[in-house]
Amino acid sequence: MRINKYIAQATGFSRRAVDTMIDESTITVNGAVAVRGQEVDESDQVAVDGKLVTPQPSLTILVNKPFGYVCSKNGQGSKTIYELLPEKYQHLKTVGRLDKNSSGIILLTSDGNLAYELTHPSKVKLKRYEIALDRPLQPLHQQIIQAPGVQLEDGLSRLRLAKLDDDGIKWEVVMHEGRNRQIRRTFESLGYSVMKLHRTNFGNYKLGELKSGHIKEI
Repeated sequence: MRINKYIAQATGFSRRAVDTMIDESTITVNGAVAVRGQEVDESDQVAVDGKLVTPQPSLTILVNKPFGYVCSKNGQGSKTIYELLPEKYQHLKTVGRLDKNSSGIILLTSDGNLAYELTHPSKVKLKRYEIALDRPLQPLHQQIIQAPGVQLEDGLSRLRLAKLDDDGIKWEVVMHEGRNRQIRRTFESLGYSVMKLHRTNFGNYKLGELKSGHIKEI
């Protein structure tokens, strides 16, 4: 196993961070300074700053994030989803983000490969949301959002919509990317406010009947 993956699994550091530590000569293998791309196995003694590390089995959990919580460890005055997690999950890292005023499915994992597969732009993953607007969505605006899309400052936003009520307030939104606040900005550009945003699906993972604030290992 490559050393950056080995240490990432053992510590929760990203592989990029591990590569930086290797460049700074803070990692050793069997007493010798490690080099990038080095192969190691369980018989090797790998140390970071002189402390031996051992990879742990990868772990992934699904959380139904409540409204009002942020996804970072440092909430800067806000509640954080890590307050919901038992100690055994505190080392896990979030896969992507949901903003403070959104709720729903968020994954946390120690598996760097899974995180890469779910977040890298080259890996298309479906995301499904339920939203509520401040007023009925006009048919013309529905058509524009679906095709040709709405031009935002960071590119074209095209969403698939399905009505969830007779009033045109509640909608299901399906997307295959996930730029920062993309859904909210798309509707705001047409004069709407998203009052509720709840993510129900992320790739092959579904929230199902998991209650708000609850956790499930997957």
